[in-house]
Amino acid sequence: MTDVDVPGLDTAGLARWLAREHPGLAGEGPLRAALIDGGRSNLTYRVEGAKTPLVVRRPPLGHALPTAHDMRREHRVISALRGTVPVPATVDVVDDTGAGEVTGTVFFVMEFVDGAVLNHPRRNADWTPEGLHRLGIEVAEILADLHAAEPEPLGLGGFGRPDGYLGRQMRTWRRQLDASRSREVPALDSLGERLAAAVPDSGRSGIVHGDYRLDNMLVAGAPDAPRVAAVLDWEMATLGDPLVDLGMLGMYWHIRELPGGERAAGPIVAGAGYPTFDEVADAYAARAGTPVPDLRWYRAFACYKLAVILEGVHYRFTKGQTVGEGFDAIGALVAPLAEEGLWISDRTR
Repeated sequence: MTDVDVPGLDTAGLARWLAREHPGLAGEGPLRAALIDGGRSNLTYRVEGAKTPLVVRRPPLGHALPTAHDMRREHRVISALRGTVPVPATVDVVDDTGAGEVTGTVFFVMEFVDGAVLNHPRRNADWTPEGLHRLGIEVAEILADLHAAEPEPLGLGGFGRPDGYLGRQMRTWRRQLDASRSREVPALDSLGERLAAAVPDSGRSGIVHGDYRLDNMLVAGAPDAPRVAAVLDWEMATLGDPLVDLGMLGMYWHIRELPGGERAAGPIVAGAGYPTFDEVADAYAARAGTPVPDLRWYRAFACYKLAVILEGVHYRFTKGQTVGEGFDAIGALVAPLAEEGLWISDRTR
């Protein structure tokens, strides 16, 4: 932790805001903040010095694309899901664009949840293979619980438009790609065209996380009994086709097998103890009480979506608008992801 401001967050301003709006959380000394590494877009800070450790989320420092980085939506869904799936307790959401007291953007504050982020295979050493296997199954079961939750009783009835969701997703990510173009990636354009021409008919709609993966969670517990303490990074959450989340999880389950995939966040490697993704899909289906779905289109779409996101990160890196380490290599994974998506979409059932 540091006593000075970190990029994008004025700790003195945050202290004044806490004292004024949430005096029960305000500390007596200066706040200390540190950027939490791992996020590819929104910035996350751990803050010490208040009555309880806090977390602040804000948009990136530049190139915020339309509809992206919506702090109010993320705050709303986390607040609504408290008690349904493991999420942090939220404190407040603030529009600071005019005052510029804390971030100069909309930001939100939540309580800090203690736990480890399994963002690299070396983190597996803290857990037994049996524990990691059970953790992988729990990840699937939490996802099934999320998708089983009825939006209306949670106050999320108008959170999205499920009808036509997949078609809109394809158009949205094509727009995001066009807004972030700095080079040619032919495989990515080919994948987008193939997916757009074969959009499946969605079944039951539900709450969609949008970026569901193990390294977007905090893990706590004994070495032989890890558990998911909190699911994080809800910035893409909406109402739509739940299989998008399962396809995304499958893509991340194998991302380190791709050329350059060792640069990607995530701990899942052969021999660590994690279940296969087939086991994960089976566990999801068992918890949901449904047959195991055909995920080919959804897994190919996951490759496309992440490739577009990483292309946007690459764009911001070339403009000097990113904070943190590892952004210089992000762009190298875009083409392999697109080629993986093309391969998946070619596979027989």
